[in-house]
Amino acid sequence: MITQRLGLQGLRARTSRNLIPLRTPRLSLRALTSTAQRFQDVFHAQTEDPNTSAILSSLKTPSKIPQTLTEKIVQRYSLGLTEGKVVKSGDYVTLSPFHCMTHDNSWPVALKFMSIGASKIHDPKQIVMTLDHDVQNKSETNLKKYRQIEEFAKKQGVDFYPAGRGIGHQIMVEEGYAWPGTMTVASDSHSNMYGGVGCLGTAMVRTDAASIWATGKTWWQIPPIAKVTLTGVLPKGVTGKDVIVALCGLFNNDEVLNHAIEFTGSEQTMRTLPVDDRLAIANMTTEWGALTGLFPIDGMLQAWLRAKATTSALFDGKDTRFTHTRIDHLIQNQLVADKGATYAKSLYLNLSTLSPYVSGPNSVKIATPLRDLEAKDIKLNKAYLVSCTNSRASDLAAAAKVFKEASGFGKPATIAPGVEFYIAAASIPEQEAAEEAGDWQALLDAGAKPLPAGCGPCIGLGTGLLEPGEVGISASNRNFKGRMGSPDAKAYLASPEVVAASALSGKISGPGWYEKPVGVEKVVLGEGNGIADEDRAISIEEALDKLIAQADSIIESAEQNILGTSTAAEEEVDDKALTAILPGFPEKVEGEIVFCDADNINTDGIYPGKYTYRDNVSVEKMAEVCMENYDPSFGSIAREGDILVSGFNFGCGSSREQAATAILAKKIPMVVSGSFGNIFARNSINNALMGVEVPRLVQRLREHFSSTNIKEQIDVKEPAENRESLDSPPPAQQASPVEEKVLTRRTGWKFVWDVRRSKVSVTEGEGGDTWSQQVGELPPNVQEIIARGGLEKWVKAEIANSS
Repeated sequence: MITQRLGLQGLRARTSRNLIPLRTPRLSLRALTSTAQRFQDVFHAQTEDPNTSAILSSLKTPSKIPQTLTEKIVQRYSLGLTEGKVVKSGDYVTLSPFHCMTHDNSWPVALKFMSIGASKIHDPKQIVMTLDHDVQNKSETNLKKYRQIEEFAKKQGVDFYPAGRGIGHQIMVEEGYAWPGTMTVASDSHSNMYGGVGCLGTAMVRTDAASIWATGKTWWQIPPIAKVTLTGVLPKGVTGKDVIVALCGLFNNDEVLNHAIEFTGSEQTMRTLPVDDRLAIANMTTEWGALTGLFPIDGMLQAWLRAKATTSALFDGKDTRFTHTRIDHLIQNQLVADKGATYAKSLYLNLSTLSPYVSGPNSVKIATPLRDLEAKDIKLNKAYLVSCTNSRASDLAAAAKVFKEASGFGKPATIAPGVEFYIAAASIPEQEAAEEAGDWQALLDAGAKPLPAGCGPCIGLGTGLLEPGEVGISASNRNFKGRMGSPDAKAYLASPEVVAASALSGKISGPGWYEKPVGVEKVVLGEGNGIADEDRAISIEEALDKLIAQADSIIESAEQNILGTSTAAEEEVDDKALTAILPGFPEKVEGEIVFCDADNINTDGIYPGKYTYRDNVSVEKMAEVCMENYDPSFGSIAREGDILVSGFNFGCGSSREQAATAILAKKIPMVVSGSFGNIFARNSINNALMGVEVPRLVQRLREHFSSTNIKEQIDVKEPAENRESLDSPPPAQQASPVEEKVLTRRTGWKFVWDVRRSKVSVTEGEGGDTWSQQVGELPPNVQEIIARGGLEKWVKAEIANSS
């Protein structure tokens, strides 16, 4: 989607501070923002040879404009950049990722790949296929799908890992596919985990994966980037899992929703976070709402890489991606964020003030100190040490230690009566390491039930799911209602040692390892860097920004009173920044606003789940049921050519592409919202639906038309079949107003999007006020995808052009 970077979202002006012309308009900004935002210039992503472009991009990264670590990595993997182009947050790029992983959804991706006319994977070395989600399912249907994937992988010559070998994300890390300083994607929401080893990992939907298979590339918009500064050191008994559980629960107002996160801290602080802890933290940045979670390429990571390289040299021979030569090259060309790089916001957490935390029940936004839950005597039925988050050898060792320390008189300690304790290693190598250390056997002796290396209970598949009324605690990443079994069960998340101690005692409890530092009474966290002098400097900078914005506003008002609504100088600046328009692409998109006044309208509200898995649903039927679950009267109110406007987080929920195509079937060419769910945003462009975020418009419509008082949150039910998506979160909740309001309203307001000038204009009814503001650019590479009718048709054209 076209991200609106000003106004209510608190993001920065179009132009970098050092390059602001006198007459560039500026708006008031939130305190979280520290430096200016610059949008991309026009670039033609299809005009240069991709292989040559990739080499030039990596060798000629301009250094004059400060970049974040995220931006530097994206720069390396962007194709077709104009000479001297420095990518920044907000830019759309044509991306050729280092690797792309698909799992059980490899066969649906293969079907899509073949349906668009592709027959040969563009670069077999770029692709990795793993089977990990439904590995306990021995039905003929599932086994057939697994055979099809394996045969396809073998035919295409791509690396393949069979069911039982391990969870795909763990394989990507331990086999060296997720390499520091590279960008690697996967068709799974926990691709963020690669950030734990300094690899920029993010999720892609299936159409993107098919595009990468066929052409080696897809598109991406660089998200706003948040810096999370960690200070202090982890106390004894506190883990990386406690860090991310606390971050999710204490910063629980969507502070990093759809952001790229960069973790940073002093050398002393980062030394207290081993790579396994970093992987757990990066993995669960997905639950925090972020699109990536990136750690620095520092001494701790380098030591981990050296150890891997030494072990590989001793046992793996030449067939390894971990070599000291490769690590030497990494260090010699090490990427770090530039001083003065732009961040959308800054947050900090003092690790020294952290204690063990538990998430839940049934929400990662609820985080409670372990000591508080221990006092409540919460009885358990099941405990789980599974998933790619926390089931590596170090996690299994921590859990085993709990039982070893509780043993006495030569008799092993065992789990409490009535409790079932399930364990599954993240991969076979991790399980073998635990077996060699004696930890796996210690857990089995304690009564744990082993499961194959795979996802299993974490995603509600296989043995040991939570039954109605049961309470479970897990070291996995999601505890959404119904995620691990019955929606009538309660699920908590915690570190491996807390999970083991809880299984031992039969109630939520810890092993007693935490040592509270002297003088610590509460968790210290907040906005900024957590460093007083730096935060004071940022506050002064923001105060100056505010004064400049006020002065600009006064000058602008005076100029408009004298010269009219726009000045010649402004027109001249705009002319220099015009976006190139591809032949046949509309320079302007306009229509009457039809307003759906709700936040969190999920994909089931847009396109009912009961139609999602029906084949051959006609375009007419899709148009008829569009928005039916949100408002049954929508179909009779909305008209062809309308501009659909809704609130914030529009399109959250599952990854169904029909949420976008149903709106197009209704002949609505464009959606405007305060913000979009990330997967919906990707699916929209992939299916040629245009969209732009304009929070100010949502605010004005609500001020003019409706009440924003909310009485309660009501679940929108989503069919069980949606688990086919595998990586989809549960549906978001819908707002219910105190007073009756119109769900869908014809407003009489006119909306115009000037694509060439990257500007929207709104006329508030007949004879009403007209106002405008800048929005993000829709560059030619994205125009081309939309003009061709979506990503699949664009891929077909690419295949035809290359043949």
